[in-house]
Amino acid sequence: MQAIDVVMLTRNSECVLDECLRSVYENVPVNRLIIVDRFSADETLKIIEQYDKEYGNVVVLLREGTRAMARQEGIEKVVTEWFMFVDSDVVLCKDWFKKAWKLVDEEVGAIWGVDILGNINSSFLLKILTQVSMRSFNARGGTHDILVRHKVVKDIKIPRNLHVYEDAFIKKWVLEKGNKIIATYDPYCIHFKPVEDWALRNSVYSAALEIKHGFMHYPRLYHLYSVMHWLIAFLFSIPFNSQGERARDVRVISTASERKL
Repeated sequence: MQAIDVVMLTRNSECVLDECLRSVYENVPVNRLIIVDRFSADETLKIIEQYDKEYGNVVVLLREGTRAMARQEGIEKVVTEWFMFVDSDVVLCKDWFKKAWKLVDEEVGAIWGVDILGNINSSFLLKILTQVSMRSFNARGGTHDILVRHKVVKDIKIPRNLHVYEDAFIKKWVLEKGNKIIATYDPYCIHFKPVEDWALRNSVYSAALEIKHGFMHYPRLYHLYSVMHWLIAFLFSIPFNSQGERARDVRVISTASERKL
């Protein structure tokens, strides 16, 4: 099984980062972990340093700028045939890479695993949101946990102003190069949005970015499913109160998801 580079964007990501990185190293053959950090002021860089001491293959780039600029630089630093984008607030399912690798053929340019919200207490609502998440990816893309063939995107130039919808641009690029993108329910990731993301001010700001970059400037990339997913999750989310509760629920939700989806 070939090792791959993993690209991760961070900024004050301490909330789920340890669980996230542990799941990456346990379920992906990591050649290098490439971190593009936007000058985190919390424990993010200390957590990353611990993994570098343990594995010795972490590259940290401190950069200001949009997500588009960070993803662009991450892609340019990749040296392996395949690589992954993994968000810093997700936990990968068991055997993520092994499951994804079984789906690879010559026509495949990328494989995305559905993101299952970890801040939801209702199994019924969770199932609905997971289906909406799949529809949202099919409409606009996503980089929560995606395996990408490097040669397909090595010449990409993501518009620097895209702080959101850079994932949609990447998906569109891969398809226009004549490659297939597989969106699957297995492998998958558990997505834990930080508690502060559910604050009204941050939610309004996120919605404004979606409209600005998605609807106003890139209408063909914009889709109602994205807003539906955000709105339903916001209305029904139940944030976790401690590291212990969150880690315990990661295991519970993972088991439930494997059984029901």
